[in-house]
Amino acid sequence: MDFELTSEQKLIRDTARDLAKREIAPRAAQIDKTHEFPRQIFARLGEMGLLGILVPEAWGGAGMDALSYVLAMEEIARACASTAVVMSVQSSLVEAPILAAGTDAQRARYLPDLAAGRKIGCFALSEPEAGSDAKALRTRATRAGASVGDGWILNGTKNFITNAPVADLAIVFASTDPTQRSRGISAFLVPTDAPGFKVGPPDDKLGI
Repeated sequence: MDFELTSEQKLIRDTARDLAKREIAPRAAQIDKTHEFPRQIFARLGEMGLLGILVPEAWGGAGMDALSYVLAMEEIARACASTAVVMSVQSSLVEAPILAAGTDAQRARYLPDLAAGRKIGCFALSEPEAGSDAKALRTRATRAGASVGDGWILNGTKNFITNAPVADLAIVFASTDPTQRSRGISAFLVPTDAPGFKVGPPDDKLGI
């Protein structure tokens, strides 16, 4: 078995390492101190192809493997843990679910902008009474009308959602059938400019 990295894997690792050293590490302390979302750095991650490593080329990404993603993530995390968390949410918690379970229309609509860093995503699962116990979430989704095409109305509160204050798109988990517990939970793609979407005051965090 050959454990040597391929030339493509080495290239993505070295690209991430160089970006982390030159542009991310010098700002890491400031980002943690000010609780600033690193928009400029985020945009650079997109420009360098580091936000779409796992996204196929057909949907605007690099179409590379999981090891390439991990190698890049390690280099970014070494420079700034906060930036690495932002990167991992965008890639693992937003792009990956859309890629795995979305329709082709949803992939075409969202993945190119997410992979390029033009749009920011978040994964809205945790709630005040349902953090680690996700099946106990209280957010509800009901049909907006009698027809399937009428859409859904979501009611609930989420918290500790990384990227939420700056996100353009949220994957929101809500119960469509509370009697089914975890089997009655569905995921909804919600643009954050949708009517009724509100962001509360920021939490007073200690780093990241």
